[in-house]
Amino acid sequence: MTVNEYQKEAMSMLNPALGKNDVLINSVMGLCGESGEAIDIVKKWFAQGHELDREHLAKELGDIAWYLAEAATALDLSLDDIFQANLDKLRRRYPDGEFSVERSKSREKGDN
Repeated sequence: MTVNEYQKEAMSMLNPALGKNDVLINSVMGLCGESGEAIDIVKKWFAQGHELDREHLAKELGDIAWYLAEAATALDLSLDDIFQANLDKLRRRYPDGEFSVERSKSREKGDN
């Protein structure tokens, strides 16, 4: 399955009562909420002595993927285009293909 196939199938289950602005707002709120659930799992592992619940974390990452697809759809973008643009940005930032603390700290104007 490609990311665009995922986006198309996942968005077939989008609430049809929501307008485009509502979809965008819902998606960003959903990303925040699901990211919070993911970090809570990691926090319990990192700071509270729990075993890392990989299965639960994987489910939360799936929910994050759904809300990312919803946000892209609200903006009339494909996930493939979003992923490609991100890779292009990272290639400009790290032209040698390796992370650099210096390049991470000293970004060019507009590199966010």
